[in-house]
Amino acid sequence: MNGKKLYRSNRDKMFLGVCGGLGEYFDVDPTLIRLGVALVRMVSCGTGLLAYFIAAIIIPQDPVL
Repeated sequence: MNGKKLYRSNRDKMFLGVCGGLGEYFDVDPTLIRLGVALVRMVSCGTGLLAYFIAAIIIPQDPVL
């Protein structure tokens, strides 16, 4: 195991930090994650938005600033 944990980002967040946290976890530019999330939101008729808010509730905030 690599010891990484998934957290919502404090440093790279636009709204709730979910995409920034995913970008940090997977070592991917968060802008690409945001574009993917926006595409899913447009295609899914609101289900993607619900999934984003559920992820924001489930994924803890990064304790380190």
